[in-house]
Amino acid sequence: MKRRQIEPEIDPGRAERSLCEALLSLRSVEEMRAFLDDLCTPAEREAMRDRWSVVPHLLAGEPYWQIHEATAVSITTIGRVARCLDQGAGGYAIAAARAAKPRKAARSTR
Repeated sequence: MKRRQIEPEIDPGRAERSLCEALLSLRSVEEMRAFLDDLCTPAEREAMRDRWSVVPHLLAGEPYWQIHEATAVSITTIGRVARCLDQGAGGYAIAAARAAKPRKAARSTR
């Protein structure tokens, strides 16, 4: 984590909540993609895609080597995601369960 020379005026907890609220406000895949394009570097997007792509494989109980061969994601990253699934805050499991359900049609962005 980066160290700052000055303290930010806004509380980090409040800033994180604001970011979460912004994410929740987006109404379509296209809006989310645009937001992530603006928010993240290409490397950050790739890291998130890699992590998310291994979740279904881990939930299916596939061995790490098989996940690596299917996704080209490093064994280290697969292990980190597995640890989060086992000991994390539960976010991957919630998102995976909801993503598996059929979605209602997204509201128009007009």
